[in-house]
Amino acid sequence: MVEIGLSARRAPWSPRARAAGVAAAFGGSGDVDESKTRKHASFAARLAKNVTGMVAPTRPCLLAGFLFLLVLLVAVFIYLSPPRFRASPSFEFSLVDSVDGLDSIASEFGILGVPRCSSKHEKIVEWTSMDLLKGLEEFVPIYETRPIENNKDGMGFDHSFGLWFMTRWLKPDLMIESGVFTGHSTWVLRQAMPNAPIISILRQHPEDYLGEGLAYVDKNSTYFPLMDFGDFENLNWEILIMEKHGISDFSQVLVFFNDHQSHLKRLKQALKAGFQHIIFDNNYDTGTGDHYSLRQICDQYYTRGGGHFCMKDDDEARIRERRKSLWEKAVGIDELCGMNNAWWGIRGHMNDNFNLSSEYISYFEHAQNHRFAESVLDVYWELPPVAGPSLTHQTRYDPARAPNPIIEDGRFDLFQRLGLTRLEASVFNRYTQMVYLQISAPDSDR
Repeated sequence: MVEIGLSARRAPWSPRARAAGVAAAFGGSGDVDESKTRKHASFAARLAKNVTGMVAPTRPCLLAGFLFLLVLLVAVFIYLSPPRFRASPSFEFSLVDSVDGLDSIASEFGILGVPRCSSKHEKIVEWTSMDLLKGLEEFVPIYETRPIENNKDGMGFDHSFGLWFMTRWLKPDLMIESGVFTGHSTWVLRQAMPNAPIISILRQHPEDYLGEGLAYVDKNSTYFPLMDFGDFENLNWEILIMEKHGISDFSQVLVFFNDHQSHLKRLKQALKAGFQHIIFDNNYDTGTGDHYSLRQICDQYYTRGGGHFCMKDDDEARIRERRKSLWEKAVGIDELCGMNNAWWGIRGHMNDNFNLSSEYISYFEHAQNHRFAESVLDVYWELPPVAGPSLTHQTRYDPARAPNPIIEDGRFDLFQRLGLTRLEASVFNRYTQMVYLQISAPDSDR
């Protein structure tokens, strides 16, 4: 497995350089039309330049008088303008007003914050945005051959691509998936690693759905029904991995959790077993989902992009209310906040096991959970959406709480060139912040 290391930080590309790089990589010339990116001087600026050029050499007094009149005219114009232009820029103006005009295209990615956990030593993943784009180009034809065309209630295209891309990059000797329905995720893992063994933990065997033509059963996978042993933590992983598959290094194993269990619980179990590379599928945002997720744990007052205020007249409440009519998973302030203004987890609760378990926790306990998570994280990386909603026509997740997409809104040429227009819109409607973790014991335990 390729070891995730500390990548050299690159200086951010300018929009012009990024457009040229993407175009060059995917069949374009790489040239950018500067007439579309160069900022043109305003009429007032050009008028002032022309007048001062004519007057300055001969009549200094006329120049001073002209500039005074120009300043006076600008001041009068500002004073007589509608109040919204006279007011100082505020959170409400800059975000809420832009929502009305841009949601259908630009979508305002991240305007309500994108909480994320920090890693212990600031490690980042090795792959880049260009690697993701090249991966998309390769994966689209693979996805079109999927045996389960309509994976209802399962992974859509975004997470299928994310699982395939990360697995292929890491190149594990063994893959473990906890939570299997009809076998789509098993098929994705197999496309990434054709010869590596897979251990699948499930409630019901996919072969039960074969008669309906809605399942995939892998011949090189070992299936463990939950009824036989209880849960992920009950398996003797040393025997299963070391003795049966001849793998002595747990760092060569990838664990994929898609079982709707508390991420805090699974994180502790994986750490105890000695696993280092983990992918969580349903990394639900705060106030949503059926289990306590890493995204919820990372949502803290003191983290970048985190924390909430449960006041109905607050800017966040007004923005959330407007977005509820646009996105199915957008959460209003009344849904976000529970008793005593508890917003963390799900209205102050740590849910587990498909919402069958729900335990109230204080904010102090929530913060303690976050401190534990960050003490064991070497890498935390959320999969971005494949493309903006003006391209995918997705209506589910709220871009205001998502990282910038791999393909930005407005890049239809690239979206089409990668073959994504061949896919039906419904496959883009299931994004829930899939996350990759590399973990190790806290430094204090070493």
